Amino acid sequence: MYSVRLVKKAAKFFKSVDSSLARRLAKAFEVLEENPHQHPNIKALKGELAGRYRYRVGDHRIIYRIDDDAAEVIVLLIKHRQDAYE
Repeated sequence: MYSVRLVKKAAKFFKSVDSSLARRLAKAFEVLEENPHQHPNIKALKGELAGRYRYRVGDHRIIYRIDDDAAEVIVLLIKHRQDAYE
């Protein structure tokens, strides 16, 4: 089991969203705690973002990296899909 940690920017976004999206994001964090490597909504990123993953939550994306040694998922960014990869 992994722990999920949000960096400051991601935590700020999470606190600012409406309750519906907050519930969906919280469920996504539960999935990431169980297995951050495999799920239909998880994809390994390529190019400049190699080594990071994305989890799709509707029109929003959770961008994260995995520290397997510490069993930790570090959420780097939560954004709308059109802004997530800039």
